[in-house]
Amino acid sequence: MATPLPDPSLPSASPLKTVAVVGLGTMGTGIAEVLAKAGREVVGIDISEAAAAQAVTAIESSTARAVQRGRLTEQERGDALARLRTSTDLRAAADADLVIEVAPESYEIKHQIFRELDGIVRPETILATGTNALSVTRLAADSARPERVLGLHFFNPAPAMKLVEVVSSVLTAPGAVAAVTDLALELGKEPVAVGDRPGFVADGLLFGYLNQAAAMYEAKYASREDIDAAMRLGCGLPMGPLALLDLIGVDTARTVLEAMYAESHDRLHAPAPILKQLSEAGLTGRKSGRGFYTYEAPGSATVVRDALTPLEGASLMPGRTVRSVGVAGSGTMASGIAEVFAKAGYEVVLAARSEEKAQAAKARIGKSLSRSVDKGRMTAEAAAETLGRISPAGSYDAFAEVDLALEAVAEDLEVKQQLFEVFDKVCKPGAILATTTSSLPVVACARATSRPQDVIGMHFFNPAPAMKLVEVVRTVLTADDVHATVREVCAKVRKHPVDCGDRAGFIVNALLFPYLNNAIKMVQEHYASLDDIDAAMKLGGGYPMGPFELLDVVGLDVSLAIEKVLHREFRDPGLAPAPLLEHLVAAGCLGRKTGRGFREYARH
Repeated sequence: MATPLPDPSLPSASPLKTVAVVGLGTMGTGIAEVLAKAGREVVGIDISEAAAAQAVTAIESSTARAVQRGRLTEQERGDALARLRTSTDLRAAADADLVIEVAPESYEIKHQIFRELDGIVRPETILATGTNALSVTRLAADSARPERVLGLHFFNPAPAMKLVEVVSSVLTAPGAVAAVTDLALELGKEPVAVGDRPGFVADGLLFGYLNQAAAMYEAKYASREDIDAAMRLGCGLPMGPLALLDLIGVDTARTVLEAMYAESHDRLHAPAPILKQLSEAGLTGRKSGRGFYTYEAPGSATVVRDALTPLEGASLMPGRTVRSVGVAGSGTMASGIAEVFAKAGYEVVLAARSEEKAQAAKARIGKSLSRSVDKGRMTAEAAAETLGRISPAGSYDAFAEVDLALEAVAEDLEVKQQLFEVFDKVCKPGAILATTTSSLPVVACARATSRPQDVIGMHFFNPAPAMKLVEVVRTVLTADDVHATVREVCAKVRKHPVDCGDRAGFIVNALLFPYLNNAIKMVQEHYASLDDIDAAMKLGGGYPMGPFELLDVVGLDVSLAIEKVLHREFRDPGLAPAPLLEHLVAAGCLGRKTGRGFREYARH
């Protein structure tokens, strides 16, 4: 059945005037609101009369808030509400040009709805499923008119989230895709066209990452608070992964992952056992009042203390005194870290392989401080005092009296081990020796000294003055008072410390890089374009940058090195670097720094 061409004399480009929304849970209610506000006649259908009434109440209060905030006029609100009617009978969809099904994620329920709709709607009506995990093709194949069936995946909350994934099966007619794409644009959304595979683009990348975070927590590698803080502060994400799982629903996440694993057989999609345990215990997240966290009441967003909440301000044990800090290195990280310590009032020795390099690094800090003065973030006096606390040195002998020696040199184990041998010789007894490595074993640096108990990892993020996170990495040999001291120091330099054990990737890179690698695989398999994937993650996941923007900024060579380290450590085939990444690095396309990575950049 061909799609009727839109009549140009009609006021709207889209022929989809009347839309039925089947299933009035949170998602269905949000979609109904978006459609009614955009001038569509909306029929909300739910088998439960209570759910239908609740949906109307929710839309009434949501549109009332929009009027208070000046986003809608009282007239527009009245018109939108007048365009909405509800029913408990599927036959109310008889006049619809488009039906959007947003029922629970179950083939049985969805098949039953589609079968009934086949006998109710007009032959040219388009049937859309709101699934984010089930096969659109399988739902279409059972329908009397598979060419009119497609996926229309909105994100929660539907009124606020811009992304809509338009999912075609091999059976979908191009005219149907064009009609719903036009509709999405008229609703003020950004449609991304994708093929039919579990999770599509956004959830396909998001749920693999959420699953890894659940597995990391289950392995007791890090606390839930530290995992969530690390991803918020280290990657700029709006929510940590475990809080997001609670918001989505632990049971929903498990369903999505089961569907993804059935399709991919990738171990990274096999639901972490804790998701099953929580689901089956009824601890499904915010909606039940308890999931990874405990909430004030079912449906509440307010987290309350429970047995797992860390005690506020509970000191681990007395730490060592730190008055002066030595920073080894002359690159961006070393100068950024030196600036952080000097701003917080510490005397800093900035040592490099030569006096010139150390002076150049100090000059870079001077420029950074001047920018802060220009932006009104600090006074000229404070900037001068800060710079005055930094003493450049052309030899590490200058570290003889420092209380904390911190290296920020090249990410090369041999180079770092040689430097720790030097620290061991020149630093006084009781000095803490720290590495800023992001991917190498901290214990290998510790073993290069005669005092492994004094060695710890302090992984700052780039740019160090701006980024709040420090991953504090204990080895099995690190002394308790060294750990306590470093946490105290982090607080004094106004950073947020998270504790993690000494294994590849720590928290952030171990969760971030498999996600980036999976995005590359999507492009490599011609499933979606770079632009669509970047748009999907920014609009659907709230990420500050899409995966390909981020890879080009980080550097493809750096990304590949981290991927290799993770693959070597965990031996999971799913972590093997995507061949496309290896090809680009081999071709010298390393991202912004070379002018070309996944995208091309203008040379300055």
